[in-house]
Amino acid sequence: MATSDFVLGGLASVGATFFTNPIEVIKTRIQLQGELAARGTYVEPYKGIVNAFITVAKNDGIMGLQKGLAPALYFQFIINSFRLSIYSEAMERRWMHNRRGEVSYGMGLLWGAIGGVVGSYCSSPFFLIKTQLQSQAAKQIAVGYQHAHTSMTDALRQIYSRNGIRGLWRGSVAALPRAALGSGAQIATFGKTKALLVQYDLVTQPTLNSFSAGLIAGSIMSVAITPPDVITTRLYNQGVDAEGRGLLYRGWVDCFVKILRSEGVYGMYKGFWANYLRIAPHSTLVLLFFDELVAVRTKYSNQ
Repeated sequence: MATSDFVLGGLASVGATFFTNPIEVIKTRIQLQGELAARGTYVEPYKGIVNAFITVAKNDGIMGLQKGLAPALYFQFIINSFRLSIYSEAMERRWMHNRRGEVSYGMGLLWGAIGGVVGSYCSSPFFLIKTQLQSQAAKQIAVGYQHAHTSMTDALRQIYSRNGIRGLWRGSVAALPRAALGSGAQIATFGKTKALLVQYDLVTQPTLNSFSAGLIAGSIMSVAITPPDVITTRLYNQGVDAEGRGLLYRGWVDCFVKILRSEGVYGMYKGFWANYLRIAPHSTLVLLFFDELVAVRTKYSNQ
């Protein structure tokens, strides 16, 4: 695996995160409101995406829309360094191709899932802190458990002092289905779509090809990832007792069952449109930036 691919994958995601973090804040808030309450029985401080943006800006200030940016950048750099470098390696070594030499969707799912799982586990502490910082809000619009962190470093210090390394990786295993489904769907769709767009002479210009494939991949990813994303958000944001055990959920399956019983299928898709509006452009930008950075590296390495 080329070290440069690892770094380029991380840099591509960092560039995209600056643009998409505000919608991530909105998505997190919507996923947490009405936690374990039946639809229509709770106050909704966030009534749709546009209203949520206005509400956050009005109560938390404009900078409230960039809450959790620092851990989000670390999380995205780490997870995409693994995901995209593993994807690039698998593509170059033709591990994603079938016997006819065509890009295989099934193998794309496999290698995308592997990259997602490895990257997700390694970056888990930053996803944990990102979620907890993004949920922090003014009292009148607060949803979910409110953690008393003042910054990313303060959160790292607090969590480590209370629960050690285990506390920083709390929920990491439960987040793996999210990573496997989302990454697998994104990487497989991206690789296959790029090949099909060229094969049928639809979009052959490299930059437009990457952009189009990234947009389609992001759309597929948002459908696959929303239910496990809701579960991951709930698990990471819940409060813990003195032993580091969750106050609401014992794990992934327990969280899934409780959401279905209390909130129904609707609860599993809370924040879908916010998720879509984040993932589609983020996926497009990350994959486009990655392909462009690889092209620049190739151009100069061949000189």
